[in-house]
Amino acid sequence: MVFPHLGSMPNKEALRLVTYCGLHCGLCAQRARIPKQAVQLQETLNTEGLEDFYQYAPDIRNAFPEFKRFLEKLARFDCSCRVGTGGSPDCKIRNCARSRNVEVCALCSEYPCPRIQPMADRYPLLLTDGKHMKEIGVERWVEEQERRAKSGFSYSDIRHPRKQHGST
Repeated sequence: MVFPHLGSMPNKEALRLVTYCGLHCGLCAQRARIPKQAVQLQETLNTEGLEDFYQYAPDIRNAFPEFKRFLEKLARFDCSCRVGTGGSPDCKIRNCARSRNVEVCALCSEYPCPRIQPMADRYPLLLTDGKHMKEIGVERWVEEQERRAKSGFSYSDIRHPRKQHGST
């Protein structure tokens, strides 16, 4: 597949942190914020000395080893829908993009399609960013997203929450 503004497929390095649906992983709190916060909490717990803390909350002593393992996993969290370590294993968007040999949905001739709409409902920048990606190319778009990430922006700052069962 050839893209007039790119000349060919986007390079793999540019795509490394771009999901098939068109989000940039560097703007995801699960990748950009939570691991850093987990490391910070680990450091604080170590600096403050847990033994002293247990005297005020002895009931957490038994739960702490499991919490500590969980915190260690959060600190190392690294997902990628490109290699199958992130997102649903049966993601319809990823499966569709792969079947069409499209690296990012925004580069598909049918973009936006009904498959992407649930994501767009949750991530208000998705469609606008996708159209912008198509206009300027993946490499330039990634550079812009990296600047966004350096500013501290995260999708969670503006993402619409999922509706919970029983809530209005």
